Amino acid sequence: MTIKEQLAGVFTPMVTPFKNDEILYDGIVENVKKMNQTGLRGYFVLGTNGEFKSLSVEERLKVLQTVVDNAAPDKVVMAGTAAESTKETIDITKEAAKIGAKSVSLLMPHFFRKYMDDDALTDYIVKVADASPVPVLLYNNPSVAADILISPEVIRRVADHPNVVGMKDSSRGNYQKYLEAAQGKDFYLLAGSAGFFLELLQAGGVGGVLSLANVFPDACAELYEAFKAGNLEEAEKLNTKLVDLNKKVSGFGGVAAVKSAMDLAGYTGGDPRHPLRPLSAEQKATLEANIKELGFI
Repeated sequence: MTIKEQLAGVFTPMVTPFKNDEILYDGIVENVKKMNQTGLRGYFVLGTNGEFKSLSVEERLKVLQTVVDNAAPDKVVMAGTAAESTKETIDITKEAAKIGAKSVSLLMPHFFRKYMDDDALTDYIVKVADASPVPVLLYNNPSVAADILISPEVIRRVADHPNVVGMKDSSRGNYQKYLEAAQGKDFYLLAGSAGFFLELLQAGGVGGVLSLANVFPDACAELYEAFKAGNLEEAEKLNTKLVDLNKKVSGFGGVAAVKSAMDLAGYTGGDPRHPLRPLSAEQKATLEANIKELGFI
């Protein structure tokens, strides 16, 4: 399978369910087994929805192992392996590859935000890609990376690297610049939100990592399939519903809302890990009413 084929489609950014701040590994197993029956391309483990920054490295690797052990053979597993130092990122990346991740995704280091210019980020990406046994994607999400936005210049510099294969873009309104910067290269863009997934596909992107796919994986996969089959009217219709739904779930309360919606849809969402707080009873009631109103449960 080519790297483009591996990335083409919808990935679920898997949540890590917690109860009393302890990981519900059985819940992860249940979620993967149910999602194996859907049209998803695969699983992105240890991203923002996975609350990876709230996990120890040991926990991160155990969560990844749990997903890899239970994923169906046709599902591709991608792992978030970023750390603040290049060295630790390389160490985690090598472990993730050993466990069975087919590719890794790097959120940009941001603790020393003031010094993370194009040169520093390029150096980080290239050194990790040089050392990684599996293909590397970038993860562009300023909202959780101290407002660091990967520039088109960084994309231009790294897109030729044989082991840098693409980017999950969760920033708003920048994908066109990235597509232009990577033109003619084997560098593939995935949408990080259902809010602009169809737009990105129409512009030349290959897939999406959609928090909504934790809750309604089939609906997200159907949108992709309709687009691929050229049924643009159907794709637009589904897209309108999913964009609205995304506002009422992810847009309503982030990871905590995604988890509550999963519980409503028959998955194990569980709670977030503190200091992130679960939705209040009132917020949960609003969330449920909104989803019902849109006809999804």
